[in-house]
Amino acid sequence: MKITQGQFSFLPPLTDEQILAQIQYALDKGWAINVEFTDDPHPRNTYWEMWGLPMFDLKDPAAIMYEINECRKAYPKHYVRVTAFDSKRGWETPRMSYIVNRPPEEPGFQLIRQEAEGRNIRYTIHSYATDKPQGERY
Repeated sequence: MKITQGQFSFLPPLTDEQILAQIQYALDKGWAINVEFTDDPHPRNTYWEMWGLPMFDLKDPAAIMYEINECRKAYPKHYVRVTAFDSKRGWETPRMSYIVNRPPEEPGFQLIRQEAEGRNIRYTIHSYATDKPQGERY
């Protein structure tokens, strides 16, 4: 199972050349780049760990790609994503986000069905990754 988060989630993994092109596009728009990582990719886990500070002042895509590669080296079994942030007044929001690194094996999710009162059915998603303690998930 492949985690589908971000704008390119249904495409094959981006090459470094394609990632550089996306970074250049974001920089041309004046957006700041941020690199984040996690070992719990649950859809409701929106707060990933930051790799350094957001790169508001970097304008060279190669320097940002360097930071992405350093994060990949430090966390090879984690998910790593790039987020482009638009800080213009009135937007102040992420404009693009995509995964640039995945663990070799993605454990996936379990759908848990629970019957409730009045013929209601509730569903919960459980990540298999969280069956192990943090730091030992992959």
